[in-house]
Amino acid sequence: MAERRFRIISPEAAELQPVLSGLFDEYRQRYGDYFAGHTEDDLPERYVAPEGLFIVLEEAGKIIATGAYKSYRGQTAEIKRIWTDKALRGQGIACCVVRQLEQHAIDAGYREMYLTTGFRQPEAVALYLSLGYQPGFDIHRDFEEYSRAPYDGRLRFTKTLVAPACSARKGVNAHV
Repeated sequence: MAERRFRIISPEAAELQPVLSGLFDEYRQRYGDYFAGHTEDDLPERYVAPEGLFIVLEEAGKIIATGAYKSYRGQTAEIKRIWTDKALRGQGIACCVVRQLEQHAIDAGYREMYLTTGFRQPEAVALYLSLGYQPGFDIHRDFEEYSRAPYDGRLRFTKTLVAPACSARKGVNAHV
């Protein structure tokens, strides 16, 4: 297996655009126009230091996973753009990406992570639960119920970040 490395990247980098387009295509395939017309304060500059971060995981020079965070509120960062190449899903790569983001957020002074995922992403729900994220919704309900009023289709999670007593932080160029 080729070496895998994390790298910080500009959210506007040309090499990232096909990956993001593919991610948004996946959302459209999964949700149709459910979220159409939803506007989000998702300006690229929100994903750069010191308040944000966009990372990619590369293998043999190819982007195989992405993740980002941006400032949400006070000492809370919001996770966004978690994506793994379809051919590599189910191998724990997204878990590594989220953990890398959490460590960078701790280093940047954040104390909590917030995120939303859609009601048709049970694999994302399972990922965040496995990483200790606390759901802001009833995990025992049919997630489709959250697509109807008074809900907005988003499943919310939070997690308190705790800096390890002795950090063995893997750097941006860490092997995975």
